[in-house]
Amino acid sequence: MQRFKLILNNPTFRLFIGAALISLSAVWVKLVNTPPSVSAFYRVLFGGLALSLFLLATRRKILLSKKIWLLLVVASFFLVLDLWFWHRSIVAIGPGLSTLLANLQVFIIMFAGVIFLRQFPTSSQLLALPLAIVGLFLILDFDREYLSERYNSGIIYGLLTAVAYACYILVLKSIRNISNYRIPTREVAIVSMMASFIFAIIVILEEGFIELPVYKDVGWLLAYGILSHCLGWLFIVSSLSQVSAMQAGIALLLQPTLSFFWDILFFDRFMTFYEIIGAIITIAAIYLGTRTTSKQS
Repeated sequence: MQRFKLILNNPTFRLFIGAALISLSAVWVKLVNTPPSVSAFYRVLFGGLALSLFLLATRRKILLSKKIWLLLVVASFFLVLDLWFWHRSIVAIGPGLSTLLANLQVFIIMFAGVIFLRQFPTSSQLLALPLAIVGLFLILDFDREYLSERYNSGIIYGLLTAVAYACYILVLKSIRNISNYRIPTREVAIVSMMASFIFAIIVILEEGFIELPVYKDVGWLLAYGILSHCLGWLFIVSSLSQVSAMQAGIALLLQPTLSFFWDILFFDRFMTFYEIIGAIITIAAIYLGTRTTSKQS
């Protein structure tokens, strides 16, 4: 037990646990039969409710500054934009290319870290970046016909996903830097409930009503909300104040890598030679990019 606690005290390890949990999102989405925005709504709703019930049961007080409340509102909007753009990018250009574009977040985080946080990447991290992107490109192995056709809207949505995803991580990091709470239960709960309210409005505008899930989908949606969203982001957010923005961005590249392995394990996806090489390259790049800390000015 003591050894387990020591492992959890490692912020990089918590990042990896969180990335592993959110990588299961693709599994839950494949198993349910609800529209994308509806799935996203139940994801943040169930995750937010689980954390809210925990806070009520343990009688935890929510004492946050006005600045943190404002940042939580901003974070919830970026979370909604991230999920909304990503689902539409998938519809337009498929999950492979959309996932690759979304994970360009690591470049945005790197530049934001240098400009706003004065966190400069190490030589190892600069080497890890292109390696990780090449590895992901090989893993995703999307239909090469996509490269010769113009999927303008899908490409734009994918790039906007990367921007929203990066902004979401950076805002959460800013919150953690000034928060007095060691475990970010309150912050993740508030962001989730705010995002669920926004998604409720979006779903009503898109569908006309909020579709209730059939009984066989409830379990998968609960797993989606509690395991992937609630616990996954708790692990990730709890580590953000202890690692550089660059480290966080590279560590989160584990998400699409593991999503690929879940596809093989649970849905009998065939693994090509190039995909195996891509997985090895990406894992090596993640190790290279997270084993040292960025130089702080």
